[in-house]
Amino acid sequence: MTMMKTSRIHEYGDTSVIRYEAVPRPRPAFGDVLVHVAATSFNPTEAALRAGLLRAFFPVDLPYTLGWDVAGTVAEIGAGAVGFAVGDRVIGRLDSGGAAAEYVRAPAALLTAAPKSVPLAHAAALPVAGLTAWQAVFEHGKVATGQRVLVNGAGGGVGGFVTQLAKHAGAEVIATASPRSAEAVLRQGADQVIDYTAGPVGAALDSRVDTLLNLVPLSPPDAAALAPLVRPGGRIVSIATPIEPAADSGVSAVHVVARNDVGHLAALVELVDAAVLGIGIDIDISATRPLAELADVHHLSESGRIRGKTIIIP
Repeated sequence: MTMMKTSRIHEYGDTSVIRYEAVPRPRPAFGDVLVHVAATSFNPTEAALRAGLLRAFFPVDLPYTLGWDVAGTVAEIGAGAVGFAVGDRVIGRLDSGGAAAEYVRAPAALLTAAPKSVPLAHAAALPVAGLTAWQAVFEHGKVATGQRVLVNGAGGGVGGFVTQLAKHAGAEVIATASPRSAEAVLRQGADQVIDYTAGPVGAALDSRVDTLLNLVPLSPPDAAALAPLVRPGGRIVSIATPIEPAADSGVSAVHVVARNDVGHLAALVELVDAAVLGIGIDIDISATRPLAELADVHHLSESGRIRGKTIIIP
């Protein structure tokens, strides 16, 4: 029996429940490929899953191997799997997890060709964060040329992609970020960066915006303070705390839970290879850590000390 290393949980709890251990290497089932993992990436929602906060609507079987983003090379083709050959470089979002390992069994239908223009490990930053950003900007925000867009929380992993996509759509992008993230957010295309630690965001705006894209958890007072910053007829899109505008404001609001869409992911890959969407050090990837240190990455995230995306290398 061939073994591999993985990081998984046997129970819900704090970061100490993450175990780095050897398990049998999986074999691809019907419609699957076996991917030799180059990298996964950390998403803050995975910390909530590990802690048991998502069990009511996202139950998993324990033990559970972490890792939703995958970038790697096809190592084996299962019966019925089409579209790939051994050696192909692929990326995908794995809704059942498992990418925090040396190998992962993945449905071929959830994978697409990896970008050619960036290191394969860097491409692991794209699936979850990129799909969330794409759907927030284009499907729900309907961002277009000439609009003023406020990106609240641009310094995070999703925020880097949201800022770039909104700018690509032709919008004027106003982004909130801390001083440590401001320079990176400007490089991503923001026209103005507001230091949210310095005072109310609204005080730094000279006029209301067409679209608010909220990417961070907010207290009820903070959420209420953002809603009036959107003009009548505008939109509020939140991937975190729902923001409710006043009933008579003429502003529409939606709370987004991103879905897996291989077509959208392939479109994102095209933008990366066209140098429209950047992935790299100081842009979206702030750190690279070995798989054995995944528990420490969870701890850093929960203490608020992660900016951008962290890549995890088996």
